[in-house]
Amino acid sequence: MFKTDIELENYILDHINDEDKLLYELNRQTHLKILRPRMLSGHLQGQILKMICNMVQPTNILEIGTFTGYSCICMAQTLPQNGFIDTIDIDDEIKPFTESFFQKSGYADKIKMHIGDAMDIMPTLNKKYDLIFMDGDKRQYPDYYEICYQLLNPGGYILADNILWDGKVIQKLDPNDKYTKGILDFNKMVKNDNRVEKVIFPFRDGIFVIKKK
Repeated sequence: MFKTDIELENYILDHINDEDKLLYELNRQTHLKILRPRMLSGHLQGQILKMICNMVQPTNILEIGTFTGYSCICMAQTLPQNGFIDTIDIDDEIKPFTESFFQKSGYADKIKMHIGDAMDIMPTLNKKYDLIFMDGDKRQYPDYYEICYQLLNPGGYILADNILWDGKVIQKLDPNDKYTKGILDFNKMVKNDNRVEKVIFPFRDGIFVIKKK
């Protein structure tokens, strides 16, 4: 990030809703206790996800990539009384930390955390979703996509995070970089899919907003 980018992001943060106390504490504890805290969604992205959910009004949400639960709690804050989130993470060691914040949030009864590979778990869910937030293993994005499409209700949305991948999508591809290749293949797949409408939100690391027709 250039200095101007940081200043602009700080200006944006100064002009949106304040981060609530629980999410502030989750952010802080993640940085103190958890490896790779940069994976946390954070206040700006959390507010954007929350606003999108307020507009789409999903009842059932699927999240691929829970980490410490910041984005999940932001989305849970918008759920109707019968709303529910299934969230998947491959790291079993992070589960006690994440679920402790689900309990503190008051939304634990609306969230189920599944531990394992999303490719194994998604086919077992037997549910249709109104919104899917994809933030898992970037190498698997192309594989996630078709399963997510099948799990999505008509008119539903997929939000795919990190699809600009620190600008690597416009740089020469390192043949050994499977993560960037996964993102590039996914982006091309979505671009060429006539079953969906799509747009890229270019804030932070980019979110592909994909609507099933």
